[in-house]
Amino acid sequence: MTLEQLKPAIRAACQVSHDDEVWIFGSQAILGAFPDAPESLVTSIEVDLQPKNKPDTVDQVDGPLGELSAFHELHGFYVHGFPINDTKLPPGWESRVIRVDDDIGDRGFVGWCLEPHDLAASKLAAGREKDRDFVRTLLVEEMIDPDELKECVASLPIDRDQKDRIAQWIEAT
Repeated sequence: MTLEQLKPAIRAACQVSHDDEVWIFGSQAILGAFPDAPESLVTSIEVDLQPKNKPDTVDQVDGPLGELSAFHELHGFYVHGFPINDTKLPPGWESRVIRVDDDIGDRGFVGWCLEPHDLAASKLAAGREKDRDFVRTLLVEEMIDPDELKECVASLPIDRDQKDRIAQWIEAT
């Protein structure tokens, strides 16, 4: 996925949710900070997002934009409406998001993408191998600072043992 492909997802999610803004917090959020991110980081065909001002409309996104929808067929990717509160994020993440405008029309739809360190910390908290691969690439490509990532992880709302395991993984990586 490219940044130009992400923009129709922003626009469509805003339209179906009747909100002008969405939080983008899955792997595609990396496009906010790195529009030319390595292909290995943007291979997912799913955009995880939540309407920002109307979070109660998150379920309205999946039907018309979700997997196997006409949107999915047309664009080759789909939108997954998901509550951002179900994601482990460092405090203050909202002040660090990166703005992406859809650039079409006069309505001004906006996607707010997680900052890369916040995104990486949330991925590591999820603990899946694909998420560790994603973060490993961010570290190897020097797209994020390991010390800043450790600070983000230390502030996550997860237990101390998990924080310690993640910090050890960052050191080893």
